Amino acid sequence: METTEPDSVEEQRPGASLGLPAGGRGSLARWGSRIGALIVDWAASIVVAMALFGVGVMRDPGWRAWMPMTVFFVEKTVLTALTSGSFGQLLARIAVVRLDSAGPVGWWRAAVRAAMKCLVLPAVVIGAERRGLDDMVLGTVVVNRR
Repeated sequence: METTEPDSVEEQRPGASLGLPAGGRGSLARWGSRIGALIVDWAASIVVAMALFGVGVMRDPGWRAWMPMTVFFVEKTVLTALTSGSFGQLLARIAVVRLDSAGPVGWWRAAVRAAMKCLVLPAVVIGAERRGLDDMVLGTVVVNRR
């Protein structure tokens, strides 16, 4: 009598239902890498905003208070469209890829994804396969580059 346990274990592995490999390049990125990349992106955005608009971005009300998020949005959009990952994702060696093709994420997906990250809620609503609501809506997934 044969058992089907290896198949069921393989089916339960994160990324299996998406056709992603179990490890290495193209496998599903780990939470630690993703959270670390987000922290790096946010910190870099604050530093750039302070360099461009002064320390008022950290304490003044009004338009200056929005500059770190604006820098974050621009950085995530431009770098994701051009390199498949933000500054933090490049350092963490992870990438955003489309599930429907091997092609680049593109400008509109990168912009919508960055806007959804700025809204926070879509990024913290997590579904199957470690995909946030933004990834599920846009047909993207975050994978390892190495």
